[in-house]
Amino acid sequence: MVTADFVKSIFKALAEGDQPSFFKHVSETVSWRVTGTDNPLSGQYNGKSEFVPKTFIRLGKLMEGGLRLTVVNVLVDGDMAAVELKANGKAKSGSEFANEYCWVCRFENYMIVEVRAYLDSALVKRIIEENEHN
Repeated sequence: MVTADFVKSIFKALAEGDQPSFFKHVSETVSWRVTGTDNPLSGQYNGKSEFVPKTFIRLGKLMEGGLRLTVVNVLVDGDMAAVELKANGKAKSGSEFANEYCWVCRFENYMIVEVRAYLDSALVKRIIEENEHN
């Protein structure tokens, strides 16, 4: 069973811009669902090698200083953790990127094996449209 302190400790790397340290705690075969209907990142990703380049790296390239996520709150129940996160950054176009997330994570042997990610889809879409093709 994971603890809130353990979850906070692995998510701390995202606030520091150290995605590789965070993703060491994510299973290679993770099932990651990004919610939303009109968002270029929405969909089901099967495996870390599919999720990371199509979402984290793609969005991070559009941000001044990369994508950083700070933990706001962690709720744990057994092998499940709900992690509230905030991104406060600036896109290369100059637009503010103040997004809020909730990732519902399932752990097995202290590894994240499943995630449902909730976020401001409209903001993500706008940032991608403003920055990717300019």
